[in-house]
Amino acid sequence: MSVIAIKNLTKNYDKSRGIVDVSLEVEAGEIFGFIGPNGAGKSTTIRTLLGLIYPTSGRATIFGKNCVEHPEVKKEVGYLPSEVFYYDNMRVIDLLKYSASFYAKDCSERIKELAGVMDLDLKKKIDDLSFGNKKKVGIVQGLLHEPKLIILDEPTSGLDPLMQHKFFELIKAENEKGATVFFSSHILSEVQRMCSRVAFIKEGQVIKLEKMSDLREKNYKLIKLETERQLDGAFFAMPGVSKLELSGLAASFLFKGDINRVLKKLAEISISNLLIIEPELEEIFMHYYTKED
Repeated sequence: MSVIAIKNLTKNYDKSRGIVDVSLEVEAGEIFGFIGPNGAGKSTTIRTLLGLIYPTSGRATIFGKNCVEHPEVKKEVGYLPSEVFYYDNMRVIDLLKYSASFYAKDCSERIKELAGVMDLDLKKKIDDLSFGNKKKVGIVQGLLHEPKLIILDEPTSGLDPLMQHKFFELIKAENEKGATVFFSSHILSEVQRMCSRVAFIKEGQVIKLEKMSDLREKNYKLIKLETERQLDGAFFAMPGVSKLELSGLAASFLFKGDINRVLKKLAEISISNLLIIEPELEEIFMHYYTKED
């Protein structure tokens, strides 16, 4: 049974687009990436999954249960929203103790441990915290009960690079202990670093779902070359070529398919320099978002 199962999930708003027929599954123990620009529908999908807003149609379950019909399933979930809001007059420790009171377990040592990792001062008032430190509170709050499923919505906004590194190490450690992670982000390097599979969402619809290894290694290559005479775009007009850029004697493009096909084509010309590398997810991502599907 999948930890997360979303089937034809749709959420319509009166005057703005929500999500349309979103379908995906997240298996136990994986770190799953949910990638798309701001406004693509990532947060709407997550909030509908968690029962914070109701779907127009479709179904979403966690551990086989719908969060609206079975709210108790949320006790196994740690959720970090993209924006966190708290009562300003509370101390950090009081807020976290209050959060811990919803779970039938003593979380005192866990809170201290997580606060130490994230360099969070438990004695400060919420009102005195920067945006980044409030995000740290949200991270500790989401993990203090050692959830089986961790849902992260744009988790690193506000964190400096050192804290981002500590956060990623913390999430990896939780995953190694058995937690499943659903990681939503518009920052491509984060998804590339963390996830085993990724779903691309565009304008409320999932347009692609692939293994990260397939994206980076099997399907795509970034090819850069320098030739002895200037070529025009017609030479590179073959299936699988995209993002072609020509500058004098230099050319670069993204290629999808059997690499032998493009090598056979390049053998027709004199090449002074050739580089074939695995592209950054950024380049693959832009390919999905600029072409007509």
